Amino acid sequence: MPGIKDFRGKVVVVTGAGSGIGRATAIAFAREGADLVIADVREERLDEVAKNISGLGARVMTKKTDVSKREEVEDLARVVLAERKRVDILFNNAGVGLGGSFAETSIEDFEWLFSINFWGVLYGIKAFLPHMMEKRYGHIVNTSSLAGLTALPGMSAYSAAKFAVAGLGEAIRSELRKYNIGVSTICPGVINTRVVEDGRMHLRESARANRDSVVEFYRRWGWPPERVAKAVLSAVRMNRSVVPVGPEAWVQWIGKRLSQTGFEALSRIAGSFLM
Repeated sequence: MPGIKDFRGKVVVVTGAGSGIGRATAIAFAREGADLVIADVREERLDEVAKNISGLGARVMTKKTDVSKREEVEDLARVVLAERKRVDILFNNAGVGLGGSFAETSIEDFEWLFSINFWGVLYGIKAFLPHMMEKRYGHIVNTSSLAGLTALPGMSAYSAAKFAVAGLGEAIRSELRKYNIGVSTICPGVINTRVVEDGRMHLRESARANRDSVVEFYRRWGWPPERVAKAVLSAVRMNRSVVPVGPEAWVQWIGKRLSQTGFEALSRIAGSFLM
């Protein structure tokens, strides 16, 4: 099934568009002439991104949305379909970070993270998919992670949610093919965004890594979010399925497939810094 080659005039909905990957991707679509609908829980960030998009001459609409709340996502869909009459591309990108050992990560932490990183994606798909199926056209992009392909110590909750997103995308991709709807799962590696800074972290005081050092690592070594945005647009054009982003994502994903023993050795080394 071919992807969507030309984005001019296409209605593109992006959640988590206030910063990082969402912001970069919304702007990338705007440069291609798309009609943007951007959503985020932080309205002040949305306003800034909307100004950037308008400055490119693209059409944009903002909607404050907490994707962890089903009714707000459904309201987003109602507003988009009332104002724009259709949706061509849905990018379920809103997400948060959570780090720490499984023993020190509470049930409430798991519930908070899943409410955004998994249920937010599911709510988005359920809200917009009926329209896409009726039109027999569209593309859905979901942000998973390298941590949704290979799990490392200190990321049990985050990986569990991102694995769920990857599995959901893989399942519905096959189901929706007959409706001419593509599904892509984006799996970024280390990207310089606010996901760590805005997230929750539970690390032992004795750990060699701490919150500040992890934030600084992402700032210093993370790829720019524009790299992910480029991968998203390419995934829609080529109707790609699973898309790792960054050499570390490809190496780790392929390495795990080649040698589970080698991957577990790497996991132990990484865990020694966090636990």
